[in-house]
Amino acid sequence: MKAVLCKAYGPASTLSLEEAADPVAKDNQVVIDVHAAGVNFPDTLIIEGKYQVKPPFPFSPGGEAAGVVSSVGSQVTHLKPGDRVMGLTGYGSFAEKVAAAGTHVLPMPDDMDFVTAAGFSMTYGTSMHALTQRGNLQPGETLLVLGASGGVGLAAVEIGKAMGARVIAAASSDEKLEVARQAGADELINYSEGELKEQVKALTGGQGADVIYDPVGGDLFDQSMRCINWRGRLLVVGFASGRIPELPVNLALLKGAAVVGVFWGAFATREPQANLENFQQLFRWYSEGKLKPLVSQTFEMDQYEAALTTLTTRQAVGKIVIKTR
Repeated sequence: MKAVLCKAYGPASTLSLEEAADPVAKDNQVVIDVHAAGVNFPDTLIIEGKYQVKPPFPFSPGGEAAGVVSSVGSQVTHLKPGDRVMGLTGYGSFAEKVAAAGTHVLPMPDDMDFVTAAGFSMTYGTSMHALTQRGNLQPGETLLVLGASGGVGLAAVEIGKAMGARVIAAASSDEKLEVARQAGADELINYSEGELKEQVKALTGGQGADVIYDPVGGDLFDQSMRCINWRGRLLVVGFASGRIPELPVNLALLKGAAVVGVFWGAFATREPQANLENFQQLFRWYSEGKLKPLVSQTFEMDQYEAALTTLTTRQAVGKIVIKTR
């Protein structure tokens, strides 16, 4: 099979597209003939050795895939060869075939295509887990979404609306905010036009947001701690800004607030039944038209460098997908 290979840590320019051995399913795995693979921020970290998972060399990046099952291990009972599936792979999806844990792979909805499915698992799985199990978002609460035009951010906007929240979308430009508005955001904040704290308080009568979804980190996390409501929940999703912030714990004390970590991959492994229930609800919302995943750009497999660079330079909105066949 063809695969994008990482042989040493470095930027996307150090990867190569080569022939590699086909994977073989272990007892608890399935092998997927990959049709499309989502491109996500962790993919840019794992090739530089900056992610919490460090696979042995050589490995292929790509944390999620959609395709057709070609073989199943002896312990996998819910899937069979020929099934159209989507799932979390951790790494390995920038290839024509990938082996994945059976617990992380689900049948695709009949009304979903491979490109859409390839960009669905990680963003919607992360945001659903964040807002449901970690944020306990309630109808009528105010949800502030940072990085609202990105993959997980747009998913959070849509899921927040489906859960009955008032959604404030924040992004760095009016063009990105327009994408969030089309996804259902009630209010918009351009955080390049003034302090986030003041803009959020102006929209909430001085109270602040009940739940803050933060995949950005850095200075925006610092400001978020100053515009969170009493008993609010600040969800730590990622650090796209590059700086991992430090928490002044006195602010959490004064607001009675909680700072909550979100690690969907670990959740899916430790609590597979709850993860399955999350996706069953997501698929229902998708079929009802409440979720409309935005794949803004698709790339061929030999364009992997351009795909990853588009993500790291924040040129894209929604999801980026690599088609592998």
